[in-house]
Amino acid sequence: MTIRVPRAAVRALRERTGQSLAKCRQALIDNNLDEEKAAIQLSADSGADSENVFLRNQFLIAMPGLEDDNFSNTVSLLCEHNDSGAVGLIINRPTDLTLGAMLDQMGVKHDRGAPCEQFVFWGGPVQPERGFVVHSGPGGWDSSMPIGRGLYITTSRDVLTAIGEGRGPEHFLVTLGYSGWAAGQLEDEILQNAWLSTPVDAAVLFQTPVDARWQSATKLIGLDIAQLGSGAGHA
Repeated sequence: MTIRVPRAAVRALRERTGQSLAKCRQALIDNNLDEEKAAIQLSADSGADSENVFLRNQFLIAMPGLEDDNFSNTVSLLCEHNDSGAVGLIINRPTDLTLGAMLDQMGVKHDRGAPCEQFVFWGGPVQPERGFVVHSGPGGWDSSMPIGRGLYITTSRDVLTAIGEGRGPEHFLVTLGYSGWAAGQLEDEILQNAWLSTPVDAAVLFQTPVDARWQSATKLIGLDIAQLGSGAGHA
């Protein structure tokens, strides 16, 4: 199965609706490349949520044709996306480092329980020494930012201390590093069919086995990644 969306059609729809390239491309796919129907859909969506023009709180799914070693076969959680660019965390590339070992390196005392046996994820190539905790519930941590409904990202030490003591968020994952895109870069890559996007699903994020997250995220939009040929990532 090959997904091919003419770039000219995407750009024309953006000029017409003011929506992002990513949203315009998806609307064309949803409506079998019918620009009129896509425009109606985007118009209805824009009235429902002012953030619809961006992809914050979405999964960014690498197409099989994406050959960049940093992102091949990855699923990223987009934590921020605006006119200045985008920031995401890869959620399906565990490192060899356990959370307990990381807390030991930080000098944080912790229980020897299951949470600390989780592996830390490689969130991306930017600032790989910097830690991020994606979790459910606000928690009142020192440096925390909401991503979407019931989903937060925290960068302060207090949440790791709480996790180590067994009083942290119910659901969480820890990453080192992040992925970044300059203004317009992600939109251009989406136009080149390098990525698919879908709203975040908490079950995929926190409960699905790591090696199944790429396939599971794709199934959220009714696609089977195994049926997408390696050439599908190019318009």
